[in-house]
Amino acid sequence: MSFRSWATIITFILLALVVFFGWNQITLAWRLLGSVNLWIWALLIPFQLASYYATSGIIFSYLRSKGNLQQTTHRQMTRIALELNFVNHILPSGGAAGFSYLGWVLGRHGVSAGRATMAQIIRFVLVYISFVSIVIIAVIVLALDHQIDRTIIVISALLVFVATGGTTLIIYLVGNHKRLITFSGVVTRAVNKVTALFMRKNKGQILKLESVEKFFTDIHTDYLEIRREKKILIRPLAWSIVTNLLDASLILIAFLSLGFWINPATLFIAFGVASIISIFSASPGGAGVYEAIMIAFLVSAGVEPDRAIAGTLLARATLLVGTILFGYIFYQLTINKYGKATDSTNI
Repeated sequence: MSFRSWATIITFILLALVVFFGWNQITLAWRLLGSVNLWIWALLIPFQLASYYATSGIIFSYLRSKGNLQQTTHRQMTRIALELNFVNHILPSGGAAGFSYLGWVLGRHGVSAGRATMAQIIRFVLVYISFVSIVIIAVIVLALDHQIDRTIIVISALLVFVATGGTTLIIYLVGNHKRLITFSGVVTRAVNKVTALFMRKNKGQILKLESVEKFFTDIHTDYLEIRREKKILIRPLAWSIVTNLLDASLILIAFLSLGFWINPATLFIAFGVASIISIFSASPGGAGVYEAIMIAFLVSAGVEPDRAIAGTLLARATLLVGTILFGYIFYQLTINKYGKATDSTNI
């Protein structure tokens, strides 16, 4: 069976799981539509597309500055960002599936695996840096408005700690070539040992140490170039700020369509808490975990439970349906376009 056929079958299975886990959200949101201002609710579509546009801008602007994707339009990159979000929704891998998929797609546009990975690392680091900055501003706004309590302060501090710690760990790893070479050896041995357990016949090693070392060396080289030319991160950082604000705005629009006003500062912190914790969820797209965390935080911040539940479920269900419908279409078109060339190659 060809790569395209396997990819299509697996995608359908995973898609069914996403719908299964998110079915309660979808049905509850459907019941809420009777009390929704459809004009405001319809704003979710352009705002969601704008969010994908901004997300692609982080990666696109960096790769353009490195001489890649000169013939690729921002519209095409927006489509790739939508596919990336779709893949991350159907595979509960904490974003690892998205890393692999985007690297595969960018490779078809002439971007090396190491540089594609570095672009995604930059995306995550800058999104977290801008996120921390906005959280600090949100806490100050709540303090000035006398709407802050100990719970919000503690959770905000934990968010800043996690985001800062993760960013520091990444910089620590990619900033030293010897450290990366050691890490590449660990990764190579671990992957080969695990895959050997599931392979009935000896087909050789899945990963070759030389290839893995080159991959991490490319990442380290890009890191050194960034240190010499820090200005190339200005545009990606600006896009990351816009991305964070747009993502939080999607939740706010859902609440407004129901006639509920939630302080944007409170909503942004709730959005951050739910997003980070749901990364570790075993369910596709963080379904169930994201909503529970978001609702619990909003209620603890003083939002009435019925409003917190209604707004959160409406937002998540709408965005989930949009991601599945549009994301799957573009994802399948990409598989059909590049899959044939992959049938006879090892990816």
